[in-house]
Amino acid sequence: MKKFFLFVFALAFIASTINAESGKKYGKGVSLKEKTNVSDILENPEEFIGKKVRVEGMVVDVCSKRGCWIEIASNKEFQKIKVKVNDGEIVFPMELKGKTAVVEGEVYEIKLSKEDALKHAEHEAEEYGKKFDPESITGPVTLYQIKGLGAVVK
Repeated sequence: MKKFFLFVFALAFIASTINAESGKKYGKGVSLKEKTNVSDILENPEEFIGKKVRVEGMVVDVCSKRGCWIEIASNKEFQKIKVKVNDGEIVFPMELKGKTAVVEGEVYEIKLSKEDALKHAEHEAEEYGKKFDPESITGPVTLYQIKGLGAVVK
C-alpha cells in the first residue's frame, strides 16, 4: 500500500511540475518559454517593437471599466508596463490585482503629439481618480505597451 501512495504522490508531483503554467488562462494562454524582463523592454524598447514577448510579474492595476488592460510590475522598482487587449476579446477581472501574471503579446509604441499627450494624461488622471496638471505635459510623448494575446494568472 505504501508503494501505491508513493507512486500516486510521485505522479502528482510530476504532473504539477510539467504544468508550470497552471492558473487561470485568458485568451490564447502562453506558449513562449523564454521570459523577457519588463525592464529590458522599457530600457531598450526599439529592440522589442514588433516582437512577441513573454513577461511575468505582479498585476498592479486592471482597467476598471472594461477589463481591457492590466499593468504588470517590472523586475525593477517603479517600472510597469501596460498590457492592452482588444475590448471584449479578453476581459481581465479586477480580482487579478496583486496576483502574478505570465503574459504573452507583441510590443508596440504609441507616439503622441503634445495635444494628444495632454488628452491621454487627462483621461488617465480621470480613470485613476487623480488631479490632472496640464503643465506636467511639456511635449510629445512615446508610450510602450504590449498587445496582449494571452495570459495565465496564478
